[in-house]
Amino acid sequence: MTSPVTNSVLGMLSIDRTASKDIYLQIVDQIANAIQRGMLREGSKLPGSRSMSGQLCVHRQTIVAAFRELEAQGWIHISPNRGVFVLSNRSTTVAGTDTITGELAEMGYSARAGFSFKKSNILDNPWSHVNSEFALDDGIPDIRLTQINQLSTFYSANLKRKSNRKKLDRYTNEGSEYFKEQLSNYLHQSRGLRISEQNILVTRSTEMSLYIISKVMLSPQDVVVVGSLSYFATNMIFQESGARMKTVLVDEHGLNTDSIRELCRQEKVRMVYVTSHHHYPTTVALSAQRRVELLALAQEYGFAIVEDDYDYEFRYDQQPILPMASADSHGMVIYVGSFGKTLAPGFRTGFTVAPKDLIIEMRKYLSIIDRQGDIAMELALGEMIAEGEIDRYARKSLKIYEQRRTHLANLLKSKLSEHLQFEPPRGGLAIWTLWKPGINLSQLASRCEKNGLHIPRNMLYQHKNMSGMRIGFGRMDTNEMTMCVDKIQSVLAQL
Repeated sequence: MTSPVTNSVLGMLSIDRTASKDIYLQIVDQIANAIQRGMLREGSKLPGSRSMSGQLCVHRQTIVAAFRELEAQGWIHISPNRGVFVLSNRSTTVAGTDTITGELAEMGYSARAGFSFKKSNILDNPWSHVNSEFALDDGIPDIRLTQINQLSTFYSANLKRKSNRKKLDRYTNEGSEYFKEQLSNYLHQSRGLRISEQNILVTRSTEMSLYIISKVMLSPQDVVVVGSLSYFATNMIFQESGARMKTVLVDEHGLNTDSIRELCRQEKVRMVYVTSHHHYPTTVALSAQRRVELLALAQEYGFAIVEDDYDYEFRYDQQPILPMASADSHGMVIYVGSFGKTLAPGFRTGFTVAPKDLIIEMRKYLSIIDRQGDIAMELALGEMIAEGEIDRYARKSLKIYEQRRTHLANLLKSKLSEHLQFEPPRGGLAIWTLWKPGINLSQLASRCEKNGLHIPRNMLYQHKNMSGMRIGFGRMDTNEMTMCVDKIQSVLAQL
């Protein structure tokens, strides 16, 4: 059976019946040229003579003659009762064909653009390829805990439902009204947000929400305030918009509001970004007093607060503190998050909660980067909320993550206490560790890589005043955590 690629290439063959060159030689030249360019790969099966004669509207014997000539030149092999196969994409040329260099034949599609374009150092990917047996992360849920079969049942059922077909057969940036209704109820019950469907924009991820916010809210040279240590992806998004990034201290009570007030006195602040529940990367929560102060500062100086819902679902020792957005009565807070983080990545979706007029403007940008949305997924997620599946699964997985947090804390205390210090987090899926001076974390990561443990560079925070590392426990079971810590311990003994 010929491949779709082979058929598409041969479909481009053309016959010039007014040319002086014989038709079979025109076919020979074009097929040989396609082989030289790598468009027909070694081992590819060509259509039979009957099929090609019908396709090109020529006599079958013309195709047979072309095949014989191609075989004589060494381009193809004719196997009786099996078919005609490409031999190789040689770098030599055939009379009458374009000259194709051996370099192009080997390279195939060009590795470099033939024109200039903008390159961004800001958006360089901080994640690196993992070839190691084990890998640390900065706090990712474990897909092995996800009830894939049950999740896929909801998704499949919504695809098959006749009443949903019209919803799937159209482009829309409005999203599923059913899902937005269920999500607004869910956010009201779990986070105290008194909102309606008109206050919600559904996106693919938190990062997409932040990107759209930056497009609507920021102009070049606008001042955006973040923590002195902050989420790298968010920083990249804001910097890409041309904003000037200003950092303020993060202590055991979260973002320092006194520093923000002082900055506001010096220049116009456009936006403050905060992960109020579990600050990234240090995991501390923004205290109640500072939440009140930050809201008051936003009203006084007119800046927007972008409150990230990061890790809100993962709280172990008490109920989560309600977000600032729940107490915002002046429209100063834009609340962003990722719904369903306890589910598999393919079942999650992002959301933005904001005043209606801002949502309307953000939807314009969403329509040009995600025109079709994902209605089927939204319908499935809405049904999971309505049936209580989201809450049931979250409660079940939370117990497992709490056990893993305790296990990693015990490992770090018993095996690495002479090298680092930490406080077990009250929530989230990672532990923030502060390492003793003199330990080069980049060197540690490099040595661990050779020992079968990958430590991504975006987890390392080291300068002259601090050495910190964020170590996730969500994706590893107790045995995997033990082996990873043992590898770190072994490397430290050799430094």
